[in-house]
Amino acid sequence: LAHPAMPRTLISVDPKLLPWEQETPVHNRWHPDIPPVATVEEGEVFRVETIDWTGGQIKNDDSADDVKNVDLTQVHYLSGPIAVPTAEPGDLLKVEILDVGPLAGDEWGFTGTFSKDNGGGFLTDHYPEATKACWDFEGIYAKSRHIPCVRFAGIIHPGLIGTAPSAELLEMWNTREAELQAKVDTPDAPTLCAHCHTRPLATWPNETGAMLGKLGHFKHGCKSVDFYKVASEAARTVPGRENGGNCDIKNLSRGCSLYLPVFVPGANLSMGDMHFSQGDGEVSFCGAIEMSGFLDLKLTVIKGGMKLLPAVGPSPLSVNPIFEIGPMEPRYSEWIVFEGVSVDEQGKQHFLDATLAYKRACLNCIKYLAQFGWTEEQIVLLLSCCPCEGRISGIVDVPNAVATLAVPTAIFDFDVRPKAGDVLAALIAGVSVKKLQPDCAHAITREGRSREITRDHR
Repeated sequence: LAHPAMPRTLISVDPKLLPWEQETPVHNRWHPDIPPVATVEEGEVFRVETIDWTGGQIKNDDSADDVKNVDLTQVHYLSGPIAVPTAEPGDLLKVEILDVGPLAGDEWGFTGTFSKDNGGGFLTDHYPEATKACWDFEGIYAKSRHIPCVRFAGIIHPGLIGTAPSAELLEMWNTREAELQAKVDTPDAPTLCAHCHTRPLATWPNETGAMLGKLGHFKHGCKSVDFYKVASEAARTVPGRENGGNCDIKNLSRGCSLYLPVFVPGANLSMGDMHFSQGDGEVSFCGAIEMSGFLDLKLTVIKGGMKLLPAVGPSPLSVNPIFEIGPMEPRYSEWIVFEGVSVDEQGKQHFLDATLAYKRACLNCIKYLAQFGWTEEQIVLLLSCCPCEGRISGIVDVPNAVATLAVPTAIFDFDVRPKAGDVLAALIAGVSVKKLQPDCAHAITREGRSREITRDHR
């Protein structure tokens, strides 16, 4: 019997090369005028390789200096755009994920917590310093020298995948996000700013750090005559939006399908930010197990299919993709679940605030598990990348929203359920259990400079 042919590699990368040295140009902005680097026909099975989202800024070592000083103007690095000749605005692009995995010879990943001085994150007010854990892959499992006594199966997925925006949609994004950012440190700032310390509130077009595929890189190599116009308008890739983008859906793995709206001729599909595993919420921000990787895909155009997506907003473009989750995921059957409500750490009552409730659930989990010998910083990293499940359990019983965070107990080397034993005895005696060693990686340098990406990035 003939064996099925390997998918054609449409886009290949070399993780040892810098982003602007890749044979096929990558990009880190959204704009309708970033030209496609490849074309694929409907129904063809093909492979796309991606570098890690930082472009190799983070190293497999025992210092978090690289996380502290990471240049966030240069992320996310995406493979694409890929044009589908039959796709037109108003269509739906069905993207079937047939297979995913790490790149051969690069089977490791990292999880980080950003410094408050460089991006911050969901729990920055409690954990302001940069930290890092590096992970080794053993088949479907991950383990880290920086978080001992933990091992779990990953759900490999792209954190970011989407189609290019039209000029009209791009203007919508830039206008509404600029309006939000203008409220920083004013009385009109959203109430969440008081207890979630990510800054800025939104990202905006920025020529510094821009890489626009065939149009060039802001610093290295030749630039097209259109570079500065496009760079001054192009949207950052940080949030998920109407085109899909950085949605970080941890179950979007083998066997899944995406239904992405098409806004430009050819659709111009791009992807990257590959994760070996992620927890719901990716709470440390740099927070999945970030890696280089590959995706085997098949595309189908549903003509006029965008009409199936409800337009909930002021424009016919105010739609969002639909995701069809496949059958592949680790089978964990026992969980320990932590609850949070919308009361902040100072005891102030908030009204049905689900974000605050999830933050409280995370804090309850972190402080509980730290009693077993890990540091709280290690648990922050763990919750961001292990297959934990976040839920909104209640959103109608005023004044409290209720959120839960479920952690599979089988990922730990010992029982972490509440019970009589050494941990409880230590707490009653007013002492701590012996800390597990080694700790996660911490930053050594104190200066907050951004690091130039250099060839020794690995």
